[in-house]
Amino acid sequence: MQAQTIDPRPSWDEYFMEIAKVVATRSNCSRRHVAAVIVKDRHILSTGYNGTPHGVVNCFAGGCPRCAGKVKSGTHLEECLCVHAEQNAICQAAFFGHAVKDATIYVTISPCLTCAKLIVNAGIKEVVYGGDYAFLDTVKDVFGAAGVAHRRFGDAKKAT
Repeated sequence: MQAQTIDPRPSWDEYFMEIAKVVATRSNCSRRHVAAVIVKDRHILSTGYNGTPHGVVNCFAGGCPRCAGKVKSGTHLEECLCVHAEQNAICQAAFFGHAVKDATIYVTISPCLTCAKLIVNAGIKEVVYGGDYAFLDTVKDVFGAAGVAHRRFGDAKKAT
Protein backbone atom coordinates (compact mmCIF):
# COMPACT_ATOMS: atom_id res chain seq x y z
CA MET A 1 0.00 0.00 0.00
CA GLN A 2 1.39 3.36 -1.03
CA ALA A 3 1.40 6.20 1.51
CA GLN A 4 -0.78 9.14 0.59
CA THR A 5 1.21 12.28 -0.13
CA ILE A 6 -0.05 15.55 1.31
CA ASP A 7 0.13 18.40 -1.16
CA PRO A 8 2.19 21.16 0.52
CA ARG A 9 1.10 23.79 -1.98
CA PRO A 10 -1.47 26.48 -1.19
CA SER A 11 -5.05 25.92 -2.34
CA TRP A 12 -6.11 27.85 -5.43
CA ASP A 13 -7.99 30.32 -3.20
CA GLU A 14 -4.87 30.88 -1.10
CA TYR A 15 -2.73 31.22 -4.21
CA PHE A 16 -4.91 33.83 -5.91
CA MET A 17 -5.57 35.77 -2.70
CA GLU A 18 -1.84 35.95 -1.99
CA ILE A 19 -1.32 37.27 -5.52
CA ALA A 20 -4.02 39.88 -4.84
CA LYS A 21 -2.17 40.96 -1.70
CA VAL A 22 1.00 41.48 -3.74
CA VAL A 23 -0.94 43.40 -6.40
CA ALA A 24 -2.28 45.66 -3.61
CA THR A 25 1.29 46.81 -2.92
CA ARG A 26 1.15 48.66 -6.28
CA SER A 27 -1.81 50.76 -5.14
CA ASN A 28 -1.11 54.47 -5.27
CA CYS A 29 -3.99 55.41 -2.95
CA SER A 30 -2.84 57.14 0.21
CA ARG A 31 -5.75 55.81 2.27
CA ARG A 32 -6.13 52.12 1.53
CA HIS A 33 -4.39 49.49 -0.61
CA VAL A 34 -6.86 47.20 -2.36
CA ALA A 35 -6.42 44.74 -5.22
CA ALA A 36 -8.45 42.42 -7.42
CA VAL A 37 -7.44 39.41 -9.51
CA ILE A 38 -9.81 38.03 -12.14
CA VAL A 39 -9.37 34.31 -12.75
CA LYS A 40 -10.96 31.85 -15.15
CA ASP A 41 -10.11 28.16 -15.34
CA ARG A 42 -7.29 28.78 -12.82
CA HIS A 43 -5.62 31.31 -15.13
CA ILE A 44 -5.22 34.98 -14.31
CA LEU A 45 -6.98 37.16 -16.85
CA SER A 46 -6.42 40.52 -15.21
CA THR A 47 -5.33 42.32 -12.07
CA GLY A 48 -6.18 45.75 -10.73
CA TYR A 49 -5.42 47.94 -7.77
CA ASN A 50 -6.96 51.16 -6.50
CA GLY A 51 -5.53 54.53 -7.37
CA THR A 52 -5.82 57.50 -9.68
CA PRO A 53 -6.52 57.00 -13.40
CA HIS A 54 -3.68 56.77 -15.95
CA GLY A 55 -2.11 60.17 -16.54
CA VAL A 56 -3.32 61.65 -13.24
CA VAL A 57 -0.80 62.39 -10.50
CA ASN A 58 -0.63 59.47 -8.06
CA CYS A 59 -2.93 59.73 -5.08
CA PHE A 60 -0.05 59.54 -2.60
CA ALA A 61 1.56 62.49 -4.42
CA GLY A 62 -1.55 64.64 -4.03
CA GLY A 63 -3.39 63.58 -7.19
CA CYS A 64 -6.66 62.98 -5.31
CA PRO A 65 -7.76 66.00 -3.29
CA ARG A 66 -10.17 63.93 -1.20
CA CYS A 67 -7.56 61.43 -0.12
CA ALA A 68 -5.03 64.21 0.51
CA GLY A 69 -7.50 65.96 2.83
CA LYS A 70 -8.67 65.10 6.30
CA VAL A 71 -12.06 63.74 5.27
CA LYS A 72 -13.61 61.00 7.39
CA SER A 73 -13.52 57.54 5.82
CA GLY A 74 -16.65 56.82 3.79
CA THR A 75 -17.58 60.48 3.29
CA HIS A 76 -17.33 62.78 0.24
CA LEU A 77 -16.77 59.78 -2.02
CA GLU A 78 -18.03 61.82 -4.99
CA GLU A 79 -14.80 63.87 -4.72
CA CYS A 80 -12.46 60.87 -4.86
CA LEU A 81 -10.52 60.48 -8.12
CA CYS A 82 -9.27 56.99 -7.30
CA VAL A 83 -10.52 54.04 -9.33
CA HIS A 84 -11.39 50.91 -7.35
CA ALA A 85 -9.39 47.71 -7.77
CA GLU A 86 -12.36 45.79 -9.21
CA GLN A 87 -13.01 48.57 -11.72
CA ASN A 88 -9.36 48.60 -12.80
CA ALA A 89 -9.25 44.80 -13.15
CA ILE A 90 -12.39 44.79 -15.32
CA CYS A 91 -11.08 47.71 -17.41
CA GLN A 92 -7.69 46.04 -17.87
CA ALA A 93 -9.36 42.84 -19.04
CA ALA A 94 -11.41 44.82 -21.56
CA PHE A 95 -8.38 46.84 -22.68
CA PHE A 96 -6.43 43.67 -23.45
CA GLY A 97 -9.41 41.78 -24.92
CA HIS A 98 -9.95 39.19 -22.17
CA ALA A 99 -13.55 38.06 -21.67
CA VAL A 100 -14.37 37.77 -17.96
CA LYS A 101 -17.74 36.05 -18.39
CA ASP A 102 -18.07 33.21 -15.83
CA ALA A 103 -14.80 34.20 -14.11
CA THR A 104 -14.02 34.52 -10.41
CA ILE A 105 -12.73 37.76 -8.92
CA TYR A 106 -10.51 37.69 -5.84
CA VAL A 107 -10.61 40.98 -3.95
CA THR A 108 -8.67 41.92 -0.84
CA ILE A 109 -11.78 43.60 0.66
CA SER A 110 -15.48 43.21 -0.05
CA PRO A 111 -16.83 45.19 -3.03
CA CYS A 112 -18.83 48.41 -2.82
CA LEU A 113 -22.21 48.71 -4.53
CA THR A 114 -20.80 50.35 -7.67
CA CYS A 115 -18.20 47.60 -8.08
CA ALA A 116 -20.84 44.94 -7.41
CA LYS A 117 -22.93 46.29 -10.30
CA LEU A 118 -19.88 46.26 -12.59
CA ILE A 119 -19.03 42.71 -11.52
CA VAL A 120 -22.57 41.58 -12.33
CA ASN A 121 -22.65 43.33 -15.72
CA ALA A 122 -19.19 41.99 -16.64
CA GLY A 123 -20.57 38.45 -16.23
CA ILE A 124 -18.30 37.49 -13.33
CA LYS A 125 -19.92 34.58 -11.50
CA GLU A 126 -18.07 34.43 -8.18
CA VAL A 127 -16.53 36.92 -5.75
CA VAL A 128 -14.01 35.79 -3.13
CA TYR A 129 -13.13 38.64 -0.80
CA GLY A 130 -10.73 39.19 2.08
CA GLY A 131 -11.79 41.66 4.74
CA ASP A 132 -15.14 43.36 5.02
CA TYR A 133 -15.43 46.95 3.88
CA ALA A 134 -18.98 47.87 4.78
CA PHE A 135 -20.25 44.81 2.88
CA LEU A 136 -23.75 46.16 2.49
CA ASP A 137 -26.86 44.00 2.44
CA THR A 138 -27.69 45.82 -0.81
CA VAL A 139 -24.52 44.40 -2.38
CA LYS A 140 -25.39 40.91 -1.18
CA ASP A 141 -28.93 41.36 -2.54
CA VAL A 142 -27.59 42.44 -5.96
CA PHE A 143 -25.27 39.44 -6.09
CA GLY A 144 -28.10 37.14 -5.00
CA ALA A 145 -30.54 38.48 -7.58
CA ALA A 146 -27.93 38.19 -10.33
CA GLY A 147 -26.76 34.71 -9.33
CA VAL A 148 -23.24 35.81 -8.41
CA ALA A 149 -21.78 33.62 -5.68
CA HIS A 150 -19.87 35.47 -2.99
CA ARG A 151 -17.89 34.28 0.00
CA ARG A 152 -15.31 35.53 2.40
CA PHE A 153 -11.85 34.07 1.83
CA GLY A 154 -11.34 31.13 4.15
CA ASP A 155 -15.07 30.47 4.60
CA ALA A 156 -17.10 27.66 3.11
CA LYS A 157 -16.03 26.21 -0.23
CA LYS A 158 -12.36 26.44 -1.17
CA ALA A 159 -11.08 26.09 -4.69
CA THR A 160 -8.71 23.11 -4.64
